Order: sequence, then C-alpha cells, then structure tokens
Amino acid sequence: MPTSDTPDSESMRIDKWLWCARFYKTRAIAVEAINKGHVRVNQASAKPGKEVKAGDTVELQQGNIPKTVVITAMARTRGPAPVAQALYSETPQSIAQRTTLAEQRRLAPEPANTLKDGRPTKRDRRELQGLRDWGDRWSAE
Repeated sequence: MPTSDTPDSESMRIDKWLWCARFYKTRAIAVEAINKGHVRVNQASAKPGKEVKAGDTVELQQGNIPKTVVITAMARTRGPAPVAQALYSETPQSIAQRTTLAEQRRLAPEPANTLKDGRPTKRDRRELQGLRDWGDRWSAE
C-alpha cells in the first residue's frame, strides 16, 4: 500500500522511508549511510529521525552511484519492489548522471589488464635482485 489517508502516514522517518523504498536492505544500513552523510533531504544534512513527506527531495548515494529522488508517497511497511518504486520518482538530471557514470565505467580500462605477466617467478625475482646488486661497482664512500 503506497499511500494512506491517516494523519500518521503523512510523514515518516527518513531511515524508515529509505528502507521501505528499498534503497537499503536494512534500517541499520540506512542509518549508517545517513550518519556518514550519504543522504541529504532538501539539500540539507539529515539525521535518521528526520521526518520526510511527499514532495521532499532526497539525495542519496548507493555505493558509488548518486541518486536524486522526489518522494511521491509513504508506506506503512516494506513491500515488493513494484510498490517500493511507486514511493518515489527519480529526477531526469539524476538519470542522466547515472547513465553518464555507467558509460564512463564501461569505457574505463580494467586495472588488472595493466599487469602484463602477473607475479614474478622465482627466476625473475633472482634476476631482478642481480640487477639491483651493485656489488663492488659503486660505493657511497
């Protein structure tokens, strides 16, 4: 049930709303994200007990993905994903930013590809040590 006409469902704690809207798996994780500053309500820092209502703008970060959503409804309990998606609408700027970041991640080179041969073998390591060993050829004295 996305909405209700009872007065107590007109507003809700931000941590509970994030959990009901399925942005975070548990309320504890939602509280942790809020305390770390990953969630802002109406462009202001939020605390877990901050009351939100329909029409408020929530900026949040899930992993490395920033999202900006406008709250459209409240829910009494956490429901299935289609019901949770009806609780908010993502702004067009946020969608554009997410697609841009996804494209950048897709085009970025894989860090492991920069390693040519992987870890050096025992033979390679001995050759490197032989190159580093100056022996009698150089002295700091």
